[in-house]
Amino acid sequence: MSDTSGLITPALVDLYLAPEDKSEALRALAQRLVAEGRVTDLEGFLADIAAREAQAPTGMGDGIGIPHCRSPHVTQPSLAFGRSAKGVDFDAPDGRPADLIFMIAAPAGADDTHLQILAALARRLMDPAFTGALRDAESPVAVAATINGEEAPVAVPEMAAVPETPAADSGLRLVAVTSCPTGIAHTYMAAKALELAAARAGARIQVETQGSAGTTPLAPEVIAAADAVIFAHDVEIRDRARFAGKPTVDVGVKAGVNRADDLIVQAAALVAEVGGARPATAPAAAPSSPSAPTGEHWAQRLRRYLMTGVSYMIPFVAAGGLLIALAFAIGGYQIASAPSVLGHFDWTSSHSWAAMLFQTGKTSFGFLVPILSGYIAWAIADRAALAAGIAGGAVSVAVGAGFLGGIVSGLAAGFLVLWMIRWNVPRAIKGIMPVVVIPLLSVAAVGFLMFVVVGSPIASAMSGLTDWLNGLSGSNAILLGVLLGAMMAFDMGGPLNKVAYTFAAGALTTAGTTPDAGSLKVMAAVMAAGMTPPLGMALATVVRRTLFTPDERENGKAAWVLGASFITEGAIPFAAADPLRVIPANIVGSMTAGGLVMAFGSTLRAPHGGIWVLPLIGSPFLYLVAVVAGTVVTTAVVVLLKGMRKPAAQAAVAPAVAGKQPAAV
Repeated sequence: MSDTSGLITPALVDLYLAPEDKSEALRALAQRLVAEGRVTDLEGFLADIAAREAQAPTGMGDGIGIPHCRSPHVTQPSLAFGRSAKGVDFDAPDGRPADLIFMIAAPAGADDTHLQILAALARRLMDPAFTGALRDAESPVAVAATINGEEAPVAVPEMAAVPETPAADSGLRLVAVTSCPTGIAHTYMAAKALELAAARAGARIQVETQGSAGTTPLAPEVIAAADAVIFAHDVEIRDRARFAGKPTVDVGVKAGVNRADDLIVQAAALVAEVGGARPATAPAAAPSSPSAPTGEHWAQRLRRYLMTGVSYMIPFVAAGGLLIALAFAIGGYQIASAPSVLGHFDWTSSHSWAAMLFQTGKTSFGFLVPILSGYIAWAIADRAALAAGIAGGAVSVAVGAGFLGGIVSGLAAGFLVLWMIRWNVPRAIKGIMPVVVIPLLSVAAVGFLMFVVVGSPIASAMSGLTDWLNGLSGSNAILLGVLLGAMMAFDMGGPLNKVAYTFAAGALTTAGTTPDAGSLKVMAAVMAAGMTPPLGMALATVVRRTLFTPDERENGKAAWVLGASFITEGAIPFAAADPLRVIPANIVGSMTAGGLVMAFGSTLRAPHGGIWVLPLIGSPFLYLVAVVAGTVVTTAVVVLLKGMRKPAAQAAVAPAVAGKQPAAV
């Protein structure tokens, strides 16, 4: 490996890493980076590491943990290495604690040369000889030399039995794309694992890594010659349409690291189904069981499709809703009946400006359902499904089926197009399939489905739902607020949270101009419940500082602003560190806030904004009372639950003493 800046030095190696608790093990390694001048702010860097850990576990299995992040507090690409006798739990898929811990620190603006060094390291982690040499190393100098490429690793005896000799050529030709959120480690580890697995199966594979070290796209002729494609990714594949029509195995990036042999076998089976190359055989070292998982569960895929649609829809909801709310603040609720500003705009009239804001916001809202539907379809079948998905969403609006109709049309369009791109058509037609044939047939089919088959029943259901919301009163309204509050707090930005938010935003689009409509109460309850978790955690770090680590107390400062701005994700670092105590506290507090808002009858036309849209909230004082009550309840419950821990566990938040830290409960 190139010695550009020196990725690791002996001072960054700890062969006797003592802490068994993950957070303290991370702190011990980070302190070495600070001591060597590789990190400028210990707490800031640890917060960045914790944020990456909250996204997904970094335990890779086989005793390897790779905590990593890109951080502005890192001065140069660096690696701190720890070897733990008892192991540290990094939530690896095989349940094995990590005895080899690689803390990868990349600057926020690292250049391509440095990022390529980190990418090369990630690939080497898949080499048993490399990790075996690190387990046998007797000095920090030997570890640093092995990692920096100055000393060739020697395989340990137990690794000698791993069959790495390529099998006979099976005729199977594959391409793959790997990507992960940070593009530092998993992207390249998955690529290496797939290359090794293909060699064991006698297949040929070329992998495109869409990571931080840059992307070299697969050549069109390589893709054309491939029998199948494997996507191992946690972020969307760039330019996915290049692979249209190929049998596809689509999984998360960690499956590419941990189940590469299974993925090769799955790809071979798909090829065999369509009459391509003969199937590759599973390697003797990793036989494929009929009961083994075959990629994502259908429910996980469905959730991913819906979440993709929601994520693209939310900017339209936020922009349109805030513009409408601002218009009401300037011109009153009667602004909804103002004539079009095309021929009635007066530059000096606040009424004209309010009308312009309202009509722009209303236009933005008009895209809500088509965008939701279109990007659900896009998540299923890529760009070829966009036309049918967006058109189906527009029809859903036209027939009054609303966001429920948009979900149905998006799923229908996506699966229809996914089926169509697998058609075996003559070569003369193949070129016009994605631009003429598929859009023509899919838009017509989805239009028929929404106009003639399911549009009217869904519209009736939406009308009934709207009438029910507007008629809610008393205990029924309070129970709805409690339920929505629990959903907002359970996963703090995850699927349940987004379902509750989408329900409220969808109801908001059906609201009339009456400020006390039931749908406006629902939106108010959802926003209050979403503000409560981060505010409750922030208050708890002030009320009982000793129950929280220095990192958590630092996160608490940011949580004040995040909670006040209706960004529920501000509570995630606390939940990731102590889910069994934090999540129940969040749920109880948000249920309190949601129920009180419905009981008080507060209303809200803006779908976002937190306290910054307080002038647009009906009964604002009572709304604040509900938010404060939910915050206090959250704080009380989390302090109570954390205070019930054993005294030894509470010591875990103090600085390490004598090099060892009690494990957190």
